[in-house]
Order: sequence, then structure tokens, then C-alpha cells
Amino acid sequence: MTEFRTSAPSAADATSGASLLERLFKLSERNTNVRQELVAGLTTFLTMAYIIFVNPNVMAAAGMDQGAVFTATCVAAAVGCLIMGLYANYPFALAPGMGLNAFFSYVVVGEMGYSWQVALGAVFISGVVFLLLSIFKVRQWIIDSIPMSLRQALAAGVGLFLAIIALKSAGIVTASPATLVTLGDLTSSDAALAALSFFLIAALAHRRMLGAVMIGILVVTGIALLMGKVQFAGLVSAPPSMAPTFLQLDIAGAFNVGMISVIFAFLFVDLFDTAGTLLSAADRAKLLDDKGQLPGMGRALMADSSASAVGSLIGSSTTTTYVESTAGIAAGGRTGLTAVVCGALFLLAMFFSPLVGMVPACATAGALMYVAVLMTSGLSAIDWDDITEAAPAVIAAVMMPLSFSIANGIALGFIAYAVIKALSGRGRDVSISVYALAALFTAKFIFF
Repeated sequence: MTEFRTSAPSAADATSGASLLERLFKLSERNTNVRQELVAGLTTFLTMAYIIFVNPNVMAAAGMDQGAVFTATCVAAAVGCLIMGLYANYPFALAPGMGLNAFFSYVVVGEMGYSWQVALGAVFISGVVFLLLSIFKVRQWIIDSIPMSLRQALAAGVGLFLAIIALKSAGIVTASPATLVTLGDLTSSDAALAALSFFLIAALAHRRMLGAVMIGILVVTGIALLMGKVQFAGLVSAPPSMAPTFLQLDIAGAFNVGMISVIFAFLFVDLFDTAGTLLSAADRAKLLDDKGQLPGMGRALMADSSASAVGSLIGSSTTTTYVESTAGIAAGGRTGLTAVVCGALFLLAMFFSPLVGMVPACATAGALMYVAVLMTSGLSAIDWDDITEAAPAVIAAVMMPLSFSIANGIALGFIAYAVIKALSGRGRDVSISVYALAALFTAKFIFF
């Protein structure tokens, strides 16, 4: 009778595995090792895992199945991280982006009245356009031609838009027929728990607590559970099916004149946010060349745009590179192995859907408010001594929350920039592309 024996992996097997990782990710070339990359991947995951709690809540407001969105969020993040890690070999992690998910649900679907299927179609189209811009190397020309002040204002405006969404969902700000908005009932449990979530997250972030946002969400969820506001549903289960959202996008419906500004919004926010995040994170990791550029940035941008297109197919809003990647970089992440580890952890997170289902909106409102604070910091980089730069930036940033539309804020910012520069006798400072976009947006407001 033949005897079969099992044994632990040999030293040769371990060496072979390490050699494979070395060839794939060039670990020694970037002064790192497998253990360092594993720790970095875990660190990045813990800092951005809050998206698996927040995104299903936000997308559910568009009428999407919350369980399907949860699974799609994890899969989209995993796919994005794997493409970034294996194709671009950079330690940048991706997941459905904050801001655009709220724009998707509350504006495109809620205010404009489009179906979530059409909105997903717009996300797909913007991802494909972004991919084509990256392939044909047009994206750098676009980035360079858009004024820095408008780029900073765009991120800040998205932050302010997130802030009003967070305050509204928590009941801290409510509608008023006399003043449009007014202070809500601060003594309500939802308002109090949302405030506690935000205060806790901000305090933990200041103390550099790993996973501060996720901890804040879980603590407030625990309090809500004790108060009877949510019911315990378990911790682990099989991942919810993606069938309700898988391949449900309506691409043909997105080819609508009224959707042009929406596609522009998805594209521009993703393009500038990704480019800015990649450069700042790469600088932290000392990956930039002598000219301050990221070698192979085209690959990183293609990974980001591909992830957005794939995410829309399975039922997720725009997938983008996360600034939280810098946490993993600070922990020593230097190669794509960091991103691959992070992606694997997102796949593992799919089995914790009962926990995610218990998280109340008031807990995620605090996280939204915290992200809003981070995004508005870009206003500090604007040249406030130059009114022709500052005025359009403020218009773009302020009009996003006040018009309840990222697309309107972008459009009005471009129009204001072109007109103010021209009237100030500084028309030559404006690129052709800005004039063209300003004209396009003006026509959109007049005729559509």
C-alpha cells in the first residue's frame, strides 16, 4: 500500500516563493522585502476599509441593492488594487471614491431623475474615456492645461459637497422655506451619534491611530446597537450576490445630451484626484524622478481608469486611487505587492457583510464629514492675492454644495475663470482648452 505523507514547505519552497515575488515586484531594487510589503498592505487596508461601510449606504440612496453594492465595492477595490499592483507595480490602493458616489446617488439619480443603471453607464463611459486619454497620452496635456487653482477648487468643492450630504443625512442641517437651510434638532439621537462619530474619528486621526475612520464607525455602531437603533445580525456570512447590479448598467441611456456634464464630472474629478494622489503618494515613497514625475505614471493611470470601467460593470461608482495609500507607504510599502495584499484583504472583507449591514447612516455621516475636512484642505494652495485665480476657485467650490451638484460647480468654475481672465486683460493666461470647455458649459446652461 502506498503511503502518502504531508510535510511543511521546505526552505527551498520558501526561497522559490520569495524569488518569484522578487521577479514580479523588484523588491530589492526598491529597498523593501516581503514582510515590509505585507505590513504596508495591511496598514493601507485598515485606513481605507471604511469605504465598505460607507459606500453601500450611499449607493442604497439611489435605489441599489445594499448587499450587492457591498460585494461590488469589495470586488471593485480588489480588482483596482490587483491591476495597480501587478500591472503598474506601485503601492497605491484603489476603491470606489468618496464624493462621486454621493454625486451618483443624490444628484444624478436623486435630483436629475436618471436611473442608477444610466448613472452606471455614465461611470463606464468616463472610465473608458479616461483609459483612452491615458493610452494616447493626452491626459498630461489636459492636466497641464487646467489651472492649478481650479484643480484645487474641484477637490475642495467635492469636500464641501460631501459635508452638506453628511450634515443633511444626520439631521444636523435641514431644509427651511425662509432661509433654504437651517440648523436641525441637535438633541436627536441621529445628530448626536453623527457628531460623536466625527469627533471620535478626528481625535483618533490626530493621535495617528491606525484605522481611525473604521474605529469611529464601529464604536458608534456599537452604541446604536445598545440603544436599539440597529439589530445584531451576526458577523460572518457568505458574500451577498452581485446579481442585482451585475451588468445592469445602461450605456445607451448614458448617451444623452443631459448626461454630458455628468460624464465630465466623473471624468474630471477622477482624472485630477488620481493624478494629484499619485504624485503626492509617490513623492512620499521617493518614487519620483529628477523632474518630479512618476516613471510609468501612464500605467498607474490606466490601472485607475480600467478599475472604474470594471467597477461600473459589477455595480460600483467610480473607482479611484486613495490618498490613504500614503499610510501604507509610511509603513514601508514601495512596490505593487502592497497593493496586491490590500486587494486580497478587500476580498476577505466580503465575508463580513452582516457587520456592514448593521452600520447606521449616522455612523457613516461622521466618516463623510471627516473626508470632507481632508478634501477642503486644497483651498490653502490657492493664490489668494490674485483675485483672477481666487474668485473662480471659490465659485467652483461653493457652487458644488449650494447647487447640490459637482457638475454645476465644475461648469461655473470654468466659465468664471475664462470670463474674469478675459475682462481683466489676462485672456492670454487662459488655455484654449479652458475657453473651449467654458463655451461648452455655457451652451449647456442655455440650451439644455
